[in-house]
Amino acid sequence: MQKIFGGSFRDMLSGYRVFSRRYVKSFPAHSHGFEIETELNVHALELRMPCTEIDTPYGARPEGSASKLSTYRDGWRILKTIGRLVVSEKPLQFFGLLGAGLALLAMLLAAPILIEYGHTGLVRRFPTLGLVTALVVCGGISFVTGLILQAITLARREAKQFAYLANTAAGK
Repeated sequence: MQKIFGGSFRDMLSGYRVFSRRYVKSFPAHSHGFEIETELNVHALELRMPCTEIDTPYGARPEGSASKLSTYRDGWRILKTIGRLVVSEKPLQFFGLLGAGLALLAMLLAAPILIEYGHTGLVRRFPTLGLVTALVVCGGISFVTGLILQAITLARREAKQFAYLANTAAGK
């Protein structure tokens, strides 16, 4: 997650959190389970809030108690939350990579067609050529979509940050 959203959290899924009243008022909670820690951290990074981690002792679970964590189900929910946040907070990264992947696939499929055309002057695989064309167009649309959504995201993020900073009545 650090490579995607920045920040330097050592463990974003454990520990205690302390938030200012202003932060809590600005937080749009969309999650309901263990994935809320991911949202809390990304929201703090978006607002460029100072964050620190304080080491807390961590020991074995008391005898007779049971964990509420379901490793696979909750892990999947956290991954889906990260994916949703990447699309909404880093759209150029997401759609740019998607567009680049489609363009790369198109180049791989086009290479044999171009080699054959260079040797014979003929194009015999029109369905593949049509697929290559469609992949290039979809890749371009994906990249332009990422550019447009990135501009909207930056404006929205700036508005959220101004609203957060202007909210002095809620306390610091």
